[in-house]
Amino acid sequence: VCPRGQRTDDNKICRECMGSPDRYDWLYLGFMAMLPLVLHWFFIEWYSGKKSSSALLQHVTALFECSIAAIVTLLVSDPVGSLHIRSCKVKKLSDWYTMLYNPSPDYITTVHCTHEAVYPLYTIVFIYYAFCLVLMMLLRPLLVKKIACGLGKSDRFKSIYAALYFFPILTVLQAVGGGLLYYAFPYIILVLSLVTLAVYMSASEVESFKDLLVRKKRLVVLVSHWLLHAYGIISISKLDKLEQDLPLLALVPAPALFYLLTAKYTEPSRILSEGGNGH
Repeated sequence: VCPRGQRTDDNKICRECMGSPDRYDWLYLGFMAMLPLVLHWFFIEWYSGKKSSSALLQHVTALFECSIAAIVTLLVSDPVGSLHIRSCKVKKLSDWYTMLYNPSPDYITTVHCTHEAVYPLYTIVFIYYAFCLVLMMLLRPLLVKKIACGLGKSDRFKSIYAALYFFPILTVLQAVGGGLLYYAFPYIILVLSLVTLAVYMSASEVESFKDLLVRKKRLVVLVSHWLLHAYGIISISKLDKLEQDLPLLALVPAPALFYLLTAKYTEPSRILSEGGNGH
């Protein structure tokens, strides 16, 4: 077993992690940092309703909490006081699950060699979530109590209660599936951004460009999904070859344009009426 901040080399000797996270590592950490923020925004919007004017301020507060938590997490990580972090390179999936590879030399006694081979990509996420939770409990209740006058007493704190549920879920997700998420997160982003955009536009009854321009909120949601989609494309390509990878970003608006161009042909009432005429 190696001390924290070290991992074994090819000769099974513990060596200090002196490297820096590469671009893909930073993109992974960015994804894990975005998860609680996106969930905060979703539940704030879900529970604020149409009569509350406090949603925007809560959105800004959630962004502030997660941003400060991310900065503090980087500052307390080694080297302390710097936004730069040192790390060990991820070589394979099993690096994330060293606890599954404890040897049993005599098939009776297990030698526990568990350590963080992917330092600090595994534990830094837990530290970040802890700071997010602490900052939320310090700031949000006071804010909501003062500004959420449009909601009932039982409703105004529901977005905070939701966070008390999803933070433990995110923690377990990182503990169990951190390595799988590391390799799969670009594709998860692409699929989720496509599905949620289609669901939102369908639920909002957006069928043309004019429907998008009627309300600013719809444009904000559309641009947010485009940014997520671009993030997923960048994560997959890693922008190793700019001349090949940058043109892929032109595909970002394609799903929304396809939806708007085909929505009128898939209107349920139209399909039902045409089906009735056919019979």
